[in-house]
This record gives sequence, C-alpha cells and structure tokens, in this order.
Amino acid sequence: MPRQVLEENQIHPAIREQVAGFHIGVVNEVRAAVAAHAVTVVGMAQNPYCKKARQALDAAGVAFHYLEYGSYLSRWQDRGALKMWSGWPTFPMVFVNGALVGGYTDLKRLIVAGVVKKG
Repeated sequence: MPRQVLEENQIHPAIREQVAGFHIGVVNEVRAAVAAHAVTVVGMAQNPYCKKARQALDAAGVAFHYLEYGSYLSRWQDRGALKMWSGWPTFPMVFVNGALVGGYTDLKRLIVAGVVKKG
C-alpha cells in the first residue's frame, strides 16, 4: 500500500516552496550518503535503538555509514524534515542499497534472514 502524501495541488501555492525546502540541506546530506554507501544509518544521540542498529551491523561485519542529528533536545527540526522526506516516523532510519528498510527491528530481521550481510 503506498504511503499517503499530499499531492502538490493540495499544498497552498504560498507555502509550496517552504515545504519543499524545509531543512533541505540535511535531506540532501542524507540523500548523498545513501547514494554513496551500501548501508547508511541515520540516527540521534541517546536513542538506544540507533546504538543497537550500529552494534548489529558491527556484529554482522557489515560496513555502514552513520549520520547523527542531535539528541532528544536538539536538532528536532532536522529530524522532522527527515521524517517528512522519508515517511519513516522513528530513528534510526536504515537504508540498504539506496532503499529505506526501516529501523532497528527491521534491520535485525534482514540480518538474520541473510539479506544484509558482509560484502
């Protein structure tokens, strides 16, 4: 089932540019990392699931690129922009071969299934 996203014609013309450009630098940084690395983890400080995702990848011997955007009390607008862009509501956001695969539990399932592996 496709994710529900507002059509451009449902966003008032006066704010379309603002919506499209909301913290675009952070979004572009993540896009570039996802394009450049087989596995990218986008996280935040103090979140135990971000740490667990990195530990699971390390334990599986999978190389990854990690980006961190603040903590619970900082950079929340950057993280909000990433949530709007990706449609994923929590952190970490894990990308494999250019595709969002979900968070820690989703990543762990893929590691166990042998989908995400060293190499």
